[in-house]
Amino acid sequence: MTTRRAAVLGHPIAHSLSPVLHNAAYEALGLDWSYDAHDVTEPQFDGFVGSLGDEWAGLSLTMPLKVEAVRHMDFVEPMAKLVGAVNTVLIQTTGAGRHLVGANTDVYGIVAALREGGLTQATGGVIIGGGATATSAMAALGQLGVTAPVVAVRDRARAGGLLRAATKMGVAPRFVSLDTAHEFAADAEVVVSTIPADAGETLAGQLAAVASSAVLLDVIYSPLVTPLGRRWAELGGVRVGGERMLAHQAGEQVRLMTGKEAPIAQMLRKLNAVLN
Repeated sequence: MTTRRAAVLGHPIAHSLSPVLHNAAYEALGLDWSYDAHDVTEPQFDGFVGSLGDEWAGLSLTMPLKVEAVRHMDFVEPMAKLVGAVNTVLIQTTGAGRHLVGANTDVYGIVAALREGGLTQATGGVIIGGGATATSAMAALGQLGVTAPVVAVRDRARAGGLLRAATKMGVAPRFVSLDTAHEFAADAEVVVSTIPADAGETLAGQLAAVASSAVLLDVIYSPLVTPLGRRWAELGGVRVGGERMLAHQAGEQVRLMTGKEAPIAQMLRKLNAVLN
């Protein structure tokens, strides 16, 4: 029997922890599957996918491929269409040929991680950053009840994708400058930070001081605890680390590709062993 294959694609890709998570899942599930990483740029994407054999079950995508991949799919699932980004490709081979199905598990990962932090619904939320992950965060908060999130960005002109997605979702984000995020976070039940650890460090004191009563999801997982996350926890707030989101989005990919529920505990154990 041929070993099934899957992989993560992106550029650069050496830093990806997806192989750690997926291979841990396969081991725990007793599956004879393999998962590795391939450095693939946007111009190379179509050729790479076209070269794959029948043993391939699916692909994970990271930047810069998430948006590019949408137009290469035969079918795009509703959530991926809504956020305008595909992070999962399911390769379905039948007698009628091969079809590529694009999905997005980032939104699922954010919702699942926040639920671990005790947040099951909210009306007020702040998203820090305006990129692709922030767009997924907006969709996730929408599922939890936040229909008018505050989005704190350095440059609103670079948040065009988020604004277009918001229009499709029926969400009305309010854009504010990054240095005023703390003024709005004081009334929030949830804060999602999508910016790098060093950028978050400048916000740590003022933001954590006013918003530590909210649940913080800091999507950064390297370092495992960012300056913002550390300060948040010191002030008594609930901090959910980015490794939880990473594991849950990968777990949903495992479920979609294999048809089996992902062993999240085992995946997190292996991930933490690498990160610590």
